[in-house]
Amino acid sequence: MAHIAVDIGASSGRLVAGEIKDGKLVMNEIHRFANGFREVDGTCYWDIEHLLNEIIKGLAEAKKRGYDSVTVGIDTWAVDYVLVDENGNRLQDVVAYRDSRTEQTISKVSRQISQKEIYEKTGIQFLSFNTLYQLYEEKRELLTQARHIMLVPDYLGYCLTGRAVTEVTNASTMQMLNVQTRDFDEELLALLSIERHQFPPFAEPGEELGPLLAERFPGIDLPDCRVMVIASHDTASAIAGTPGEGENWAYLSSGTWSLLGIESPKPVISDLSLQDNYTNEWGVFGTYRFLKNIMGMWIMQEVRRHLTVDYTFAEFVDEARKVKHFRQFVDLNDDRFLNPANMVEEIKAYCRETNQPVPETAGELAACVYDNLAIIYAIAIRDLEEMTGRRIDRLHIVGGGANNGLLNQLTADVSGRTIQAGPSEATAVGNLLMQMIASKEISSLQEGRELIRASFPLQSFSPEEKAAQRIEQFYQHRKGEKV
Repeated sequence: MAHIAVDIGASSGRLVAGEIKDGKLVMNEIHRFANGFREVDGTCYWDIEHLLNEIIKGLAEAKKRGYDSVTVGIDTWAVDYVLVDENGNRLQDVVAYRDSRTEQTISKVSRQISQKEIYEKTGIQFLSFNTLYQLYEEKRELLTQARHIMLVPDYLGYCLTGRAVTEVTNASTMQMLNVQTRDFDEELLALLSIERHQFPPFAEPGEELGPLLAERFPGIDLPDCRVMVIASHDTASAIAGTPGEGENWAYLSSGTWSLLGIESPKPVISDLSLQDNYTNEWGVFGTYRFLKNIMGMWIMQEVRRHLTVDYTFAEFVDEARKVKHFRQFVDLNDDRFLNPANMVEEIKAYCRETNQPVPETAGELAACVYDNLAIIYAIAIRDLEEMTGRRIDRLHIVGGGANNGLLNQLTADVSGRTIQAGPSEATAVGNLLMQMIASKEISSLQEGRELIRASFPLQSFSPEEKAAQRIEQFYQHRKGEKV
């Protein structure tokens, strides 16, 4: 049977069909489309109707290609929500997480409930755009009218099937679920003046959501679709699609964001994890994704956008190989890099303000970004070992960033760990695996990861000793600085 992963990121989306043939997972991209937020009257919005229309276009294309009966799973980014009224209609456009409305909200909320208490309840990192803070800033009249508050992939599934659920891996990112009760925290709901029933019932990855209601899309020839609940947070799907085995491995989901962490059977909540802003997002089959949110390829997308010469990402890597590395330390996790007016100028301004060499050329800018991502990754691995007591020997890099051989090698050199890169399509792979488990085509996540290792070429990068020594000196020199 064929399965279709609907995988939507901040800049693009696609539909990918997957089947098991001759003991391997074979994938075929059916449809690709652009995504992005737009600014209207000072507020950043997603075009949610565009996303729904593109999903339907992709399913119609699947039918044209001979996929008559399929399962479908939808993953997107986290935290952003849709308000739906009693009649199933959206109450407003969907505000994007990069909007500025929550810049000061953490401090507002912390005056009512301390950060320590929130962290002990939820185990979730403090990011200014978490759903908790977005809902705090939301218009009260809209929240009062909302019958359902749904995250983006749940809303898209609702549009297809008519069934409203709250998928748990994505819901955990809201910073509103209590790790002890495994439900929405009553005190946080009271803070927002929201009732528990406004959030649809929980659904776990591996369940069936329901059949696609073709009558909602008249005149379009669609396949017979059963929509499955998968790990609808793209990072949760990416980790499900990571070919790790044993215990001493960590993952780096490298895309718009860099998510570096371990798969844990229980949350890790301590003063140190709070101090270093590590998070405990829920994973598939009751696991936790204990990870650090780090800036990712978004920075290079923005650097590219603001240069007068248009470089491809492969050309950035080629240019970066030509210049001297590790000339400056830039805290890429600083909020100033979240959505600046001009990323190139912001990086240069940071270097000037900290009395460091200012990168000028495309190669110098790319090297600056890659070097500092590698440094932050290495520090995060050390922190993970300290907080969990688990030795990390191997880092699996998945997602689009797995194709950047220079960054992979820099990360191996800085961290002193072996890097295994691939698959680059881990999110779609994890999405498909959970559909296969829900359909009983494969029996477990372990079997699914064995299938990944048999299906995709994986590339290894070993640390170069001289580079590791040089970076160790750099780390010792800089370790007092906050990353």
